[in-house]
Amino acid sequence: MSEVPQGVSFGDFERKAPRPTATMTMTRDGPKGVEVLLGLRSETMAAFPGYWAFPGGGLSRVDQSAIDQLKGFDGSEAKATACILREMSEELGLAPSKQGLVQLPLYARKEIIADKSRYLPLALEGAFPYDTSSIHVLSHRITPPFGPIQFDNAFMHIHAGPIENVPLIDLEPQTEFTEILWATPVEILSRWSNHEIKVAPPVVTLLMEIERTLERKNRDMKLAALDISERLPGRRSILFAHGVEVVPVKTATLPPADHTNCYLVGDPEGDFILVDPASHLREGMEDMAKAVDRHKGKLVAMMFTHSHGDHVGDIGLLREAFDVPIWGSEYTAKTVKCDRILEDGEVLELGNQTWQVLITPGHHPGHICLLSQAGLIAGDMVAGIGTILIPPHTGDMNVYLEQLERLKNLDPHLLFPSHGPVIALPEQKFNHYIQHRMARHQAVYDAVDSGKQTLSEIARHAYADTPNAHPGLARDQTLSHLLSHQRAGMLFEESSVWMTSKTKL
Repeated sequence: MSEVPQGVSFGDFERKAPRPTATMTMTRDGPKGVEVLLGLRSETMAAFPGYWAFPGGGLSRVDQSAIDQLKGFDGSEAKATACILREMSEELGLAPSKQGLVQLPLYARKEIIADKSRYLPLALEGAFPYDTSSIHVLSHRITPPFGPIQFDNAFMHIHAGPIENVPLIDLEPQTEFTEILWATPVEILSRWSNHEIKVAPPVVTLLMEIERTLERKNRDMKLAALDISERLPGRRSILFAHGVEVVPVKTATLPPADHTNCYLVGDPEGDFILVDPASHLREGMEDMAKAVDRHKGKLVAMMFTHSHGDHVGDIGLLREAFDVPIWGSEYTAKTVKCDRILEDGEVLELGNQTWQVLITPGHHPGHICLLSQAGLIAGDMVAGIGTILIPPHTGDMNVYLEQLERLKNLDPHLLFPSHGPVIALPEQKFNHYIQHRMARHQAVYDAVDSGKQTLSEIARHAYADTPNAHPGLARDQTLSHLLSHQRAGMLFEESSVWMTSKTKL
């Protein structure tokens, strides 16, 4: 993504109200203490593919019907409770009773998976219990503003008691989870910190809260759950990985995104840097300052991935707020006064973490990525939402494609983009970008080869398969492709007329 090209307007962007969802934090007493249940989400899932997460889903009209007709559903969280009981029946095949968790009859579970509206009639028939007395809300969190759709999630909790009382979970009928894991919060967080597993960011911070509360409540999960439920702690930090915290900052960037991700990168208890502190507004500056103050380590520098306006904040205010050196590439230093020039291949020692500097031109001549075991700070090489623009005169489509191949071959654990949420499956994302851009690159060449000569004609032909593409952006990106073909000696331009080498001869 980059600044919106001059003359391209999208009008006012309106963010919709958050959609209500619910997830279930299920615990039990295991041999090593309190254990939490997580499921490994299938790589085909739209949200958090390949991540360990809590079971759950979106609230629906089916859930409203349930609370209207079933007993025991009351209070402000009634619909979320009905939702999570239905989701438990589908994803885990379990239902809560007065005596503890029980397995659903297989026929009932299959019917609900095939049609969620079957939950209510089956419950009314007595096919399974639906006791709500042991379910509590631990927290409510609205997902960060990474995109136009946000979710207001209720984190529900049920303690299943001793391990021997918890039924086996059969994943066979459902397709959302490919594995399940029972483990203590410490075990999960340790594996996450070592980048052995991917855990959804809200799950990470809730597990941290559970572990802190268990310490205060003598490892009694029922007491810990009541304590958390009374406090209803909200989201404080967004941890994409161990050593990678994100602060979304409102910027004038390309819709549907309207924020740029500012990252706190480095040792959670040692040296760290602030990457792309992009704010020009007081609110964004305060959010970044709160995150820095909350961090247990020492801020040693600010770094810019590149010098586009949606990545560089108010330099004067930033220096006043943080009083640390600014790092950037040689090209970025042409417009931003940098105290240190970063070069390709050098290693940044940030406490107990090391991050390698990668100069990745294409989107921007001095674009920087950072690589570690945690993953890749990807800047504007890829996006978690929307697309990436290649500016016609400072970008280079051919170089951009070469750098995407380079980054893919590094096989990063995760991708941390400048816009949108963390990207869980880097290879799939890189392959999609490379294939899509190469196809468009060929389409632009084919348009000229077929006799199209002006920029507008070529753009209409090359984007014929994307009728909803913004005409201004289509022309802008078509020009980027044309100039890259020109630099490669494949196309030529005279008096705003484009031609192939065959036509030129």
